[in-house]
Amino acid sequence: MRTLRQPAAPLALTVALSALAACGPAASPPPAPPPPSVKALMPPAPQGLPVVETKLESVGLDEAALDRSANPCEDFYQFACGGWLAKTEIPGDESGWMRSFNEIEKRNEAELRRILEDAASAGDRDPVTKKIGAYYGACMDEPAVEAAGAKPIADLLAKARRVRDPKGLGALVTELHRRRIWALFDIESAQDMKDATRVIAQLDQSGLGLPDRDYYLNEDDKSKALRKTYEEHVARMMRLAGAQEAAAKAAALDVLQIETELAKISKTRVERRDPAGLYNKLDRAALAKAAPAFSWDAYFQGLGLQDVKEVNVTSVRFFEGLSRLLTSVKPAAWQSYLSWHVVRSMTPALPKAFVDESFTLQAALTGQKEVRPRWKRCVDATDDALGELLAQPFVKTSFPGASKPAAEAMVHQISDAFARDVRALDWMDEGTRQRALAKLAAMAYLIGYPDKWRTYDFEVDPRSYAKNALAARAFHTQWDLGKIDKPLDRDEWQMSPPTVNAYYDPQRNHMVFPAGILQPPFYSVSSAAAVNLGGIGMVVGHELTHGFDDAGSQFDQKGNLEDWWSKEVGAAFKEKTGCVEAQYSAFEALPGLKLNGKLTLGENIADLGGVKLAFMAYRAMRKGAAEQTVAGGFTEDQQFFLAHGQSWCGKLRDEALRLMVQVNPHSPPRFRVNGPLMNLPEFGEAFKCAPGTPMRPTKTCAVW
Repeated sequence: MRTLRQPAAPLALTVALSALAACGPAASPPPAPPPPSVKALMPPAPQGLPVVETKLESVGLDEAALDRSANPCEDFYQFACGGWLAKTEIPGDESGWMRSFNEIEKRNEAELRRILEDAASAGDRDPVTKKIGAYYGACMDEPAVEAAGAKPIADLLAKARRVRDPKGLGALVTELHRRRIWALFDIESAQDMKDATRVIAQLDQSGLGLPDRDYYLNEDDKSKALRKTYEEHVARMMRLAGAQEAAAKAAALDVLQIETELAKISKTRVERRDPAGLYNKLDRAALAKAAPAFSWDAYFQGLGLQDVKEVNVTSVRFFEGLSRLLTSVKPAAWQSYLSWHVVRSMTPALPKAFVDESFTLQAALTGQKEVRPRWKRCVDATDDALGELLAQPFVKTSFPGASKPAAEAMVHQISDAFARDVRALDWMDEGTRQRALAKLAAMAYLIGYPDKWRTYDFEVDPRSYAKNALAARAFHTQWDLGKIDKPLDRDEWQMSPPTVNAYYDPQRNHMVFPAGILQPPFYSVSSAAAVNLGGIGMVVGHELTHGFDDAGSQFDQKGNLEDWWSKEVGAAFKEKTGCVEAQYSAFEALPGLKLNGKLTLGENIADLGGVKLAFMAYRAMRKGAAEQTVAGGFTEDQQFFLAHGQSWCGKLRDEALRLMVQVNPHSPPRFRVNGPLMNLPEFGEAFKCAPGTPMRPTKTCAVW
């Protein structure tokens, strides 16, 4: 699944691009024409039409967000967002803040809170209201949570202390996995990459408490300091869970040792971007041979999967190494490790002392200053547990009837733009071109909310948040694993409708745009076409391009992992993506901290394609217009690019920035604005940037 953003990771940063030369209308030579293949695709900008002058706000842009003292040809991000950057403070309970995602989330969150508080206090209630109200109400009942203490996890901790051998360890891991406590590894249903109509079981590496394997293995001073912080944090958490001081410190050392060994056998994030490398289908006998120390028959039996005959293993090397660890690590250390993952995973449902201690690690990793208020955490928890129940009242109030058809029309405009683009590519042969067009034609678009709502068959106790959390986890595990060997539901949603995000799934070959993101500044039925296309249009183009990025392009129209490119076209494609990788690898987030062009390649390709497709669609939609609008002195083309820039205004704490560069496949917002635009000739034309300026460099990259 390729998302527009990675919610669990930080989102933004600020960094200056070097200024190569001044630019401006008076001093600029005539702009160089774009390549003929691009020029031919673009309907011309309106010329000679009556001009309607208006304010930026009337078309959906924000005058106050601008920094008109900045030169758009030097640093367009500063020009579009400088005013917003200067006046915006990151809230204490956040590691970063964005003008789009976070502001929309703030509005959506307030509406969800209203819905849930009304539901929790309602009298006679329908089943949906009753369930979401009871779940939220139990979460908000802090006195009851405090009174329960660590009792909700006492049984699991007692079982962890009784682990004596690999068999006992396997039995407890099975029980933990039923509750989505992913010690050692995790399991889920997944489409067979070579037969997308089949749903099979998939085993994946997991079991770390820090965000990434490299946190355990890097030897720089910051990594060493974070590991020490983590060790001390684990000891304090174990102390809260009932361990004596010396035992808690010893347990922390055990945890760090085991997780370091797991990190050594884990694939890197860059390695995990290769779909072919993640596809290793084994039958049960081959799995047992690869990892003989784990009781696989008992594990599958315990999860109700005794009839499963084969599984996909994302890393055979990981499970081979894990098997060796099971017999080489002493039982006492495994007791500590398993206990820690019970505590760590269940912390949100435990008393304030656990939550506050958990926050100390989060603060060290992200720079966040305050714990998020309980009501926000409970809104998120209810959405996680009962997403499509909570979505039903949300879409009634927050997704007006006109939004869905308008968004659908925009999606089809951008799809048509991609088809025109593919037909005009001079580096693609006819056979590959037809395969690409067939994949595009087969692509599905899910907008707003599902046609059919999910049901949630587990009891909710209005008096016990921890009990509800465990019940919800067990239900979701059973529901997910229950899809194995069943017909594929291509229309299934993998995000709840209030989510402020979007995604493309290469195996389902569909794009999903939840109601949560179809809000200003990304989208509004009252905004001008140029502004909507620069905002949500880029999002649509971004997700569509994921079907043809360096990873998505490895899947055919049916969602099967297949090499459908001719040898010559594949080589040309690799050369073009290599240009993008090298360009973004040179961007510096902080002094000495450069982006990982390999990790972010897929998202960067999608950003470049997304802006280009949205611009093509905007021009097509405005073809034949009776008049042209100038808002705040900006032409319609300029409004498009301003809408793109202002959708990505963001600030990030330095700690969170470092985390983002290490683990997030998306580039920081400044580069999500400047990176695509410096590669698009139409941007330089719109703002009359001289060739050789930072936003119109001599060498540019283009894939789609």
